[in-house]
Amino acid sequence: MPGGISTLYLLAYNSFQAIGWTVALTKILANLSSTSSLNGAYASAGHLISILQCAAFLEVIHGAIGLVPSGALLPLMQWGGRTHFLLAIVAKLDEVQELPSVFITFLAWSISEVIRYSHYAFSSTGNCPSWITYLRYTAFIVLYPLGVGPGEIWTMYQALPIVKKKNTYADSFSSLPFSYYDFLKVVLVIYPFLWLKLYLHMFKQRRAKLYKHHGKKRA
Repeated sequence: MPGGISTLYLLAYNSFQAIGWTVALTKILANLSSTSSLNGAYASAGHLISILQCAAFLEVIHGAIGLVPSGALLPLMQWGGRTHFLLAIVAKLDEVQELPSVFITFLAWSISEVIRYSHYAFSSTGNCPSWITYLRYTAFIVLYPLGVGPGEIWTMYQALPIVKKKNTYADSFSSLPFSYYDFLKVVLVIYPFLWLKLYLHMFKQRRAKLYKHHGKKRA
């Protein structure tokens, strides 16, 4: 993809995601304000977040074809984990949709993605404000553990007895020697380790990006 076209494409894609996640965050907070309850996060923004998350598969392709320097593996890990959580569990099981842990997940995702995509959009123009860069490589320190621990992992743990009772995805797993319930238990065991790989990678990026920016500023 020629340089000018790729820049315009990345600007359009990241702006679309930034605006979409801003709308999702606004919906979540508006519902919280109007109901004084954590129970309506999925009802208020779940459909929009599902669309944005599915569209994020493009980032795996971006890395695979070299449009961005991230590579494909880490974006695929993050996309796969979130999409499984969102579509296979939360969207499938009505019982978990109003859990406070879903609110925590969506809130952490929305804030982090508004920051991340805004940073990407500005960076694609070559003129990203320093405070957005700082937020991008600092806010994750709190937001990522918040979204994963009391958010995604806690939700999946609470979903286990529901999955077992309903024998969820029994038809899909009928030819396999294990059930989706067993699969989900394995996911819960390995999830923190896969997440830690992503988390530590972000700290490496933080040192590189903020040190680089600081060095340019001093120069």
